[in-house]
Amino acid sequence: MNLTLHEIAAAVQAKNDISAYPDVRLGQIEFDSRRIQAGDLFLPLKGRRDGHDFIPTAFENGAIVTFSERPVDFPHLLVDNTEQAFQTLAHYYLQKTQVDVIAITGSNGKTTTKDMLAQILATTYPTYQTQGNYNNEIGMPYTVLHMPEGTEKLVLEMGQDRLGDIHLLSTLAQPKLAVITLIGESHLAFFGTREKLAEGKMQIVDGLVKGGELIAPADKLINAYLPDNQKITRFGPDADIYLTALYEHRDTITFSVNFLDGDLTIPFPGKFNATNAMLAAYVGRLEGVNFQQIKAALADLNLTKNRVEWLKAANGADILSDVYNANPTAMRLMLETFQAIERHQGGQKIAVLADMKELGAQSAQRHAELVSALDPHTIDQLYLYGEEIAPLAQAARTRFAPEAVHYFRKDRERDGFDALLAALTVGIGPHDQVLLKGSNSMRLSELVTALQGKADA
Repeated sequence: MNLTLHEIAAAVQAKNDISAYPDVRLGQIEFDSRRIQAGDLFLPLKGRRDGHDFIPTAFENGAIVTFSERPVDFPHLLVDNTEQAFQTLAHYYLQKTQVDVIAITGSNGKTTTKDMLAQILATTYPTYQTQGNYNNEIGMPYTVLHMPEGTEKLVLEMGQDRLGDIHLLSTLAQPKLAVITLIGESHLAFFGTREKLAEGKMQIVDGLVKGGELIAPADKLINAYLPDNQKITRFGPDADIYLTALYEHRDTITFSVNFLDGDLTIPFPGKFNATNAMLAAYVGRLEGVNFQQIKAALADLNLTKNRVEWLKAANGADILSDVYNANPTAMRLMLETFQAIERHQGGQKIAVLADMKELGAQSAQRHAELVSALDPHTIDQLYLYGEEIAPLAQAARTRFAPEAVHYFRKDRERDGFDALLAALTVGIGPHDQVLLKGSNSMRLSELVTALQGKADA
């Protein structure tokens, strides 16, 4: 963060007299007092605990100034709201550095697309990206203020839990390019309908700079929200950009697109990931990255942990792990991919599915509807875990043999989880292929770790 104390005070319009403070260049800004190092700025936020209570600890650890909403006995910048001051400072820093911002949102695929694009851009430019899932009103400003000096391309992931979240993030970041990967069903509990989800996602254009470009799916849900004064590129069959061929294998996908000459390969499964890679390649081309660099970057991808990956169980079975999040669209796409993969000789195909969260009043219906994505001629054993997934268990028993459907209820204790793990430990053979997918809160990542024999779940 290449900013001085007095510069920061001016940017956030600090209300106190800071003339006695030396105008030193600050290190980083941190909201966790335990991460403070010498020369840093502390940001006290109000959550379960009031961050102002940790101001003394921050100074013990080396902070030289803090934001504060009230006068304190330490060097401080007095503001009305520390979170808003943080966001204001991030906006100021983006304007000062003039970094090119590419914003990405979507119900599914935004993190994967962000990772792909950042690695494509990094072949040609100093590039930084959202780290992990720092994609909200705190995480995104944190990313901005922690980007290395000299960054030219900044890829920012934008998430939403409520209507208005994307508006805030977009107007703060003012992207030159904005990408919407998918309008799915995530957070239906808060939005109610896909139309409201589309409205929220389309707020990514609210901060788009003049002459910027929106890349969005050819989904009629967003048509009512398309801006009149921006360039818009749609993707999908018969749209502006699209896949012209796709070859799906166990560990890789090879595909081609209508705007590049030559095949591209990504080192993991899921044809939905070919669409994500297409979007990343398109933006890379807009930004001047040549085909060979795009091809090389996609062939050697390193994605955020817990995205789709093949792993080995302790007994040799193949595990297809996709345990970070889940919504009906993503679940269907993953099941389609898993069922299309060639079966191992003498092995079973086993699907382990857990609750999809935040579907609200539509949860029972959306879970039950997933039965149409399950082929009883391909899936040999179906393990279901959770409370909200119970309607799928009921529906599955009408299509599968009774002994092929195993339902484990999630309760406050570990009984259901431990019973599921015990059943899988016995039920999975060395030649089997096992898909695990569910919302992150269902802790399937612990199940994956246990099946690998790395640690106790």
